Amino acid sequence: MTILVTGAGGFIGFHLAKELLTQGFQVIGIDHLNSYYDVQLKNDRLNILYKDANFHFYKIDLANQTALKSIFKNHSIEIVINLAAQAGVRYSIKNPESYINSNLVGFSNILEACRQYSVQHLIYASSSSVYGANTKIPFSTKDSVDHPISLYAATKKANELMAHSYSHLFQIPTTGLRFFTVYGPWGRPDMAYFSFTKDIFEGKKIKVFNHGDMSRDFTYIDDVVKGIIALLHSPPKPNHAWDSAQPEPNLSTAPYKIYNIGNHQPVKLIDLIRILEQLIGKKAKIEFFPMQPGDVKETYADIADFQKDVGFSPSTSIEDGLGQFINWYKQYYSS
Repeated sequence: MTILVTGAGGFIGFHLAKELLTQGFQVIGIDHLNSYYDVQLKNDRLNILYKDANFHFYKIDLANQTALKSIFKNHSIEIVINLAAQAGVRYSIKNPESYINSNLVGFSNILEACRQYSVQHLIYASSSSVYGANTKIPFSTKDSVDHPISLYAATKKANELMAHSYSHLFQIPTTGLRFFTVYGPWGRPDMAYFSFTKDIFEGKKIKVFNHGDMSRDFTYIDDVVKGIIALLHSPPKPNHAWDSAQPEPNLSTAPYKIYNIGNHQPVKLIDLIRILEQLIGKKAKIEFFPMQPGDVKETYADIADFQKDVGFSPSTSIEDGLGQFINWYKQYYSS
């Protein structure tokens, strides 16, 4: 089977492609390799994937419809896993155009290619950020997500709506995954656990927002990859019991499904810092700041439907996951 992974040079895309190759799949990787964070880190991830003869890579922008369609034309792609996106909540406030081009135009092109080339299943990255102004905890896929508080979140909500329209019109099975703070080796340097680690090692002050009164549902990368792979051969089917008079937002009479993919165990930011201090063997210098625009106080994933449907069950504790990350960090940055 041939699987297309967009964002293959990214954090989740790299780990997923690596595991797919290990399991014997043919993997077509796409990435724009933009400079949102260190491009060398992305290239180093790709250099690992290049070692497998079943990996083929294309450096293109998903907004380039012609280039994207040529890839579908030249390869018999059966499953698409779309992880390419302009990430980051705060960055979207200053650079909205990049989110429109990547997350909306690029995703539209993916949908069109899936339609024209009869893809069997489209799995795509959404985000816990779609819950926006919601304060009901834990976040459930049955909840309304009509109040995003960042453009990034709005583009992810738009992706879900766009996918539903294609599932309805063209019977393309689509599965959206709302990721909850994915972390681990080869992670994104812009994320808090990564930047905290760097600053603690270097003796710099770490910036902690909302005066430390925040928590996140940290989800280890290996658990995320297992969850995605469990979905490969389980495309959603039309739910004929769906009630249009009382519509559930995560289901449909179309072959469409939305899942949360989280650890179901929120961790307070202060506790995260204490664990990092113990693993690094050095105290953090903390500087507190007010809440930043676009941020939310807490994330917490209800994963009951994902557990029921595919047996997803995250098994990595925050201590073990951060330990793996710290080991990688010291090895990568000392070489």
